[in-house]
Amino acid sequence: WRIPKEALFRDRVVILELALGLVVFTVLGLGFLIHWLIPAMPLAVAFALAAILSPTDPIAVQAIAGRAPIPKRLMHILEGESLLNDASGLTCMRIAVLAATTGAFSLSSAFGTFAWLALAGVAVGIVVTLAIGLVKAFISRRWGEDVGGQILISLLMPFAAYLAAEAIHASGILAAVAAGVTMSFTERQGSALAATRIRRAVVWDTVQFVANGLIFVILGEQMPSIMARAAEVIRSTEHDEIWWLGVYVFAIVAALAALRFVWVWTSLKLTLFRRKGRSAPPKVGLRLVAVMSLAGVRGAITLAGILTLPFYLSDGSPMPARNLAIFLAAGVIIVSLVLATIALPRLLRGVQLPPEDDHQAEENRSRVAAAWAAIRAIEDAQHAMAEGKVDPDFYAETATRVMEVYRHRIDMRASMEEDAVVQARRADDIERRLRLTGLAAEREELVRLGRQRLIDEETARKLIREIDLQELRYV
Repeated sequence: WRIPKEALFRDRVVILELALGLVVFTVLGLGFLIHWLIPAMPLAVAFALAAILSPTDPIAVQAIAGRAPIPKRLMHILEGESLLNDASGLTCMRIAVLAATTGAFSLSSAFGTFAWLALAGVAVGIVVTLAIGLVKAFISRRWGEDVGGQILISLLMPFAAYLAAEAIHASGILAAVAAGVTMSFTERQGSALAATRIRRAVVWDTVQFVANGLIFVILGEQMPSIMARAAEVIRSTEHDEIWWLGVYVFAIVAALAALRFVWVWTSLKLTLFRRKGRSAPPKVGLRLVAVMSLAGVRGAITLAGILTLPFYLSDGSPMPARNLAIFLAAGVIIVSLVLATIALPRLLRGVQLPPEDDHQAEENRSRVAAAWAAIRAIEDAQHAMAEGKVDPDFYAETATRVMEVYRHRIDMRASMEEDAVVQARRADDIERRLRLTGLAAEREELVRLGRQRLIDEETARKLIREIDLQELRYV
């Protein structure tokens, strides 16, 4: 929902190559490698493990981004990939588990299943979101907008899309992603109240913060039981030394990074070839490819998926190497997170990327256009209010004072010359700091008056809230 959709559509080819092609490439390459490393693990189970290890995790990517200064465009690509590759990875896992439990596999059936999961999931997400949006708009027009209800609906809408898609055996994850994208487009209409948008943003910030930490809580909760089965797991690999488990984990992490490195390098090469003759970097930087390779961390999606491995086959016998697969998946999650946290900041110091788009000129044009629209609306409203009144000049003077704020904004940004833009930025920064200083002084004085019981507590709370809302504009 919060990922810039223009960035997703701009880099859609690269994102789809990573979310679809890389997943299949990883499942095939890693599946055969795991089976070769651990012959005791059947090939179908190895493919299931490779499939659930193939998708990156959006929450884990965001958690890493908080510790490493990942450039915006690269971050958008990683987030877009992690949102879409869950469905492809889980679909491949479902097919591999079916082959492991029944011993049967059909390529045409697998392709049909994948197409249904993807297309039906996206369609369900869009339809559910649009339907709920229409109902929500009708209720708001009829009985007014309730802020708490609007926020609750925005939280429950992805779950509704997920459950509806799962009910028809489509991809619930893709349905939730499609619901989020559709929600962002419907929100652009600006029909929600300002209070709804502000409070909803705060709620989603809290949800995102909790989700970023939840992966580590889940891992910590599962690790004791996983480690307790280490002795049993190592026996299933036909080895006696427990350090072999570490060897397998690091080998799988290295293989994941190598496969991703090869795919990303090839994908970027093809992208540059398609753009041949246009403005594009002359070559693919290996450091950039290394950053992309290490940034593909695994997280809660992998852990949740591997725990869904069935306990028994169709004939009632235990699923072979199930505990081993769970242990290896948990180990890969931990190692990939630690490796990315340590290595990414160092790699990013010297990475060379195309320059980020400068949105300052676009922002200035937008502010000027919005200011002119405000002036026209204020003039129309002033004439409507003053019509038939005995003191129309009073309305005109009041409107002039209000419009003066917008005219000042236009004067500061009307010129697109570099010196004028720099001067406008400097003036904005000075004004922001001065206003924050004044608001802080207001708040301190109100707190002092309330502490000395010179004003009522309810009055102090009301005035401080007004100051807080003003401060949000400048922070």
